[in-house]
Amino acid sequence: MDFDKKYMPKHIAIIMDGNRRWARKQGKSASFGHKEGAKTLEKIVRYANKIGLEYITVYAFSTENWKRAEDEVKALMMLLQNYLDDYSKRADTENIRVKILGDISALSEGMQKSINKCMERTKDNTGVTFNIALNYGGRDEIIKAIKQIASNVKEGTLNIEDINEEIVSNNLYTKGQPDPDLLIRTSGELRLSNFLPWQLVYTEFLFIDKNWPDFEEEDLDKAIIEYQKRTRKFGAN
Repeated sequence: MDFDKKYMPKHIAIIMDGNRRWARKQGKSASFGHKEGAKTLEKIVRYANKIGLEYITVYAFSTENWKRAEDEVKALMMLLQNYLDDYSKRADTENIRVKILGDISALSEGMQKSINKCMERTKDNTGVTFNIALNYGGRDEIIKAIKQIASNVKEGTLNIEDINEEIVSNNLYTKGQPDPDLLIRTSGELRLSNFLPWQLVYTEFLFIDKNWPDFEEEDLDKAIIEYQKRTRKFGAN
């Protein structure tokens, strides 16, 4: 696909919704839907790297997802851990840098080990940065940033008058990264679900009536083309 390189988004965020819905239509379990969704994710990230995206951020597991059925949560965590272990092994050939956004301290030791191993193995890769929001909540992220900023003020390393948007951004999980240019949510749902509330303030939104396992490379192409048709004003006339 030939894109207008001048207006190519640097950062695309995706809420991968519809795995369970897709599985129910197939008469399958939720875990089957998540496995198929993982296959789709791998395909899309590889394609994102191929077309030159700099960052792709996906919502894998929210702080609210712990409320789901225990068996589903266990299966999803095992799938995510296996996914990270496999990605770590193929890191050098993929040239993709993996980062985890979220509170990993609440995860199992095995999961934390897999996360740290994958991030360490891929940290010097120069392709797309693949952010996985795992045990992530947008409000929780902002609260953590506020606490860190307050701690810096208390310690005397930061003046209250110096607190600005850059200071806040530098205390988020996405420190050093540009905000997403485009957000894609699949399955037809029209909400953000506590995903990147600070970072998405001027992001273009695109809601797609297709469940995540059915999402194809051409859907990403169409999303980028739609993005390139829009005029981003950032509050200007």
